[in-house]
Amino acid sequence: MEMRIDFHTHIIPENFSELTKRFSGEKWPTLERTCACGANIMIAGNVFREVTDQVWSAEKRIKDMEREGVDMQVLSPIPVTFSYWAPAEEAETLARVQNDFIADIVNQYPSRFIGMGAVPMQNVEVAIREMDRCKHELGLSGIEIGTNINGVNLDDPCFIEFFEMAEKWEVPLFIHPWETLGKERMPRHNLMYTVGMPSETALAGASLILGGIMDKFPRLKICLAHGGGALPYLLPRLDQGWKVWPHLRLLDKPPSHYAKQFYFDSLVNEPVNLNYLIQNFGHERIIMGSDYPFLLREVPPGKIIDETVGLSKEQTEAMLGKNALRFLNIPVKVGS
Repeated sequence: MEMRIDFHTHIIPENFSELTKRFSGEKWPTLERTCACGANIMIAGNVFREVTDQVWSAEKRIKDMEREGVDMQVLSPIPVTFSYWAPAEEAETLARVQNDFIADIVNQYPSRFIGMGAVPMQNVEVAIREMDRCKHELGLSGIEIGTNINGVNLDDPCFIEFFEMAEKWEVPLFIHPWETLGKERMPRHNLMYTVGMPSETALAGASLILGGIMDKFPRLKICLAHGGGALPYLLPRLDQGWKVWPHLRLLDKPPSHYAKQFYFDSLVNEPVNLNYLIQNFGHERIIMGSDYPFLLREVPPGKIIDETVGLSKEQTEAMLGKNALRFLNIPVKVGS
C-alpha cells in the first residue's frame, strides 16, 4: 500500500484572536466561535470565511485522515494570516505563535504531521530571522509565502536575500495565492477563489521566471499551489513573448525551461489537467495536495491521481507521497 501524504492543508491556532485583538488596525483576522464545532474568520467586522473545528483540531484532522486514507498531512498557515500589510514586528509575533503551534502539533503527532511555517515578508531581514528559527530551532520542513507582498511581485530585488538564504539553508517554499490581482472585479460568484487565485499564481510564477530568480537560484525548491494555477497553460505564450521581444529578454533560455524547476501540487480537479502537468514537467514534480479543510478541497485527497488512467505504480506512489518527502528534504524509507 502506497503512503499518502496530503501536502496542501491549512491550520490555525484556535486562540490566535487573543493576540490579534491586541493589535491596532481593522485588517487583523479574528476567530469567532459560532457553535461547538464551527467558527467564522472575521476581518473588520465582516465574515471572511466560515470554518469548522477541522481548522484547529489535530484530533479531528486525524479522524478525517483515517476515514479518507491519508497517512500524513503537511500543515501550513491560512494565507489570510500572512498579514504582510501590518507592521513587521506585529506580523512576526503572529507568525511565531502560528509556527510554534504547528511545531507543537508535529512534535505531538510526528507520524501524522509535517510542518511548514510563515514569515513576515514585508521586512526581509525579519523574514529571514523567522525562517532561521523555523528551520533550525522548531524543525519545520518548509515555509509558506504569498504570491505577492503588498502588490509587489516576488522578483523584486528586495526579496533576493530571502531567496538566497532559502536556497542556502535548503528551505523549500510553498507559494500560495493571496490578495489576488483584479480582486475589485471579482466581488460576485466567489470568482476570487476560482479565477483570481489561479491567475495570481500564474503571475507569481511568471515573475519568478522572467525576473531571473529561478535562474539565479537553481537549487531553490518552490512548489506552486493549485497545480501552478494558470501558469502551465500560459507557458507557450510566455515563450512566444520571450522570442518576439528580445529587448526585454533577461534569460538565456525560454520561460518554459525554468518552469521545469517548479514543483506543483495536484489540485487540478480533472485527470486531463494532471496528465498535462505530467507531460510538461514529469511526475517527479507533482505533489498530492487537497486544500483540506476548505470547501474547494479534493475529497478524498489523491482522487484525481487515482482516477488518472495509465499511470505506473511508481508514478502513482511518487505523486501520492514520495515526492512530498523529497521536496521537503525528508528521507524516503526504502519499501515505503
